[in-house]
Amino acid sequence: MGFLSRLFVWWQGATLGTLVTTWCSGTRVGEDEFGNRYYATRDGKRRWVLYNGTVEATRVPPDWHGWLHHTVEEPPTVAPLKTRSWEAPHQPNLTGTSGAYRPDGSLWKSAHRPPATGDYEAWRPN
Repeated sequence: MGFLSRLFVWWQGATLGTLVTTWCSGTRVGEDEFGNRYYATRDGKRRWVLYNGTVEATRVPPDWHGWLHHTVEEPPTVAPLKTRSWEAPHQPNLTGTSGAYRPDGSLWKSAHRPPATGDYEAWRPN
């Protein structure tokens, strides 16, 4: 990635300004299973993430999201979030990928719309 891209393009990774801020005043707090790295200022007032790859907020797992937004004080490296047996594992937003949800009748699924059942009645004004 070139110098100008680093300076202005934020969606491909951290900008030059973010990297300088991280180097000057950031303390590494931890890393998640996606390879995202989390930092805080030395006094703990500011917290941020350096994404591993495309900058997409849905790639932050719930436990780190809570820490980033000061919902919990301790990072998941110190106090992991308790998960319930019925919870599904975290998945980032899959829109635009092959794993995206495609309902029946979608052009991207089979392009075959299921037959109408006759249970729909169109609304008509009085």
